[in-house]
Amino acid sequence: MTMFGLDETRVSELSAGVRGGMPGEPPEAAGEVFARAAWSGIAEPGDGTAGLLVASLGASVALTAILEAWSPVRIGALVRDVLADEPGAPDVVFATNPSSDHTEADADTSAELEQALDAGLQRWRPRLNSGDVIRSLQQAARVDARLLLATDTLWPATIDDLEQHAPLALWWRGVPGALAALPNSIALVGARAATGYGEHIAMEASAGLVDRGFAVVSGAAYGIDGMAHRAALASDGMTVAFLAGGVDRFYPSGHDSLLTRIVAAGAVISELPCGAAPTKWRFLQRNRLIAAASAATIVLEAGWRSGSLNTAGHASALGRPLGAVPGPITSPTSAGCHRLIREFAAVCVTNPTEMAELVGERSVQVPLDFSDTDTGPGPIPRTSDQVRVFDALSARSPRTVADLSRRAGLSTTAVRGALGGLDLDGAAQEREAGWVRRL
Repeated sequence: MTMFGLDETRVSELSAGVRGGMPGEPPEAAGEVFARAAWSGIAEPGDGTAGLLVASLGASVALTAILEAWSPVRIGALVRDVLADEPGAPDVVFATNPSSDHTEADADTSAELEQALDAGLQRWRPRLNSGDVIRSLQQAARVDARLLLATDTLWPATIDDLEQHAPLALWWRGVPGALAALPNSIALVGARAATGYGEHIAMEASAGLVDRGFAVVSGAAYGIDGMAHRAALASDGMTVAFLAGGVDRFYPSGHDSLLTRIVAAGAVISELPCGAAPTKWRFLQRNRLIAAASAATIVLEAGWRSGSLNTAGHASALGRPLGAVPGPITSPTSAGCHRLIREFAAVCVTNPTEMAELVGERSVQVPLDFSDTDTGPGPIPRTSDQVRVFDALSARSPRTVADLSRRAGLSTTAVRGALGGLDLDGAAQEREAGWVRRL
């Protein structure tokens, strides 16, 4: 028998290789495991349409739908049937102009759902490659990586607060106790270009929280993240690192030994399959996992536009407690922390005791819209599509629209639109053989 065009025994073997330590796995679950592994590479992190499709139909049926080229109308009808029959099913919120006429409103919602599915199919189909899935599963088995599903007891339940933008599965390496510790964890994030002051604060905060029984969550980047992980390990505590690429290729490479130590005593987690490369878009999406998996988020040191403010925004949107450590008023590397405290209601915290007090308290939910009010209009920010296409471009090798579509996880139409904007900005240039990045 075959499954997804592959021998069923082969699918079962590959699935079993990434499910070690999960006793009682029924044989019929192999297809769902394989499908989840495939979806982790087909859809980009945070793809809400993929999340809705998989949550409604299951990963196996959803994968079959794109393999067999089902139409958006057919898929949309199945999704609507599931949502109508199951009270606990995810909501579909696509209609932009609600109507008092329920028939008209249903038609609007159906049309927008089908439009979203059509755009999704154009993003996903270029990435349909059974060879890529097989290689990622084989590599995961080689490095002893495991695939965690939402039905597993070790799945961090707070991740589900992301709803249809939650990861379809999580790849991880490490000890099970680290995953079990996530409900009682605090995220420590901050600048890569940290000062001595910031690193000292990170060390004191991490060690102090470990002493109080908390696990420390961060992103394994240089600067604040790395110091937070090191201090937790030095204090014999539990620490978890969320990566923006596959768990088989540690990034940054300078933290290879640190991440190896985290695997031995904690956990390294990613929603991307083995072999996946980190990109700017994936770093931004990784931040939502840090915020969702933790009971609170603390920004220790951050500049005005630090990427850690993106993590703070996700924490606030999820209703998680948010804290920020003040720094010297003359230091630009603390301007982001002061901004969070002054403009966005982050709690000012100065020591591990105050950080621990955030957990369990109800935070004020405020939208974090980091506008350019104090810095002038500046350049027009790139759209998310432009960010993903720019990440997919090479400065040396011209790449076709079809190649960029596959690499960026976007439809060819979206890629062409993004290239037009990048061309106008002088960030991309079309050559005879394709498009290149302009430096």
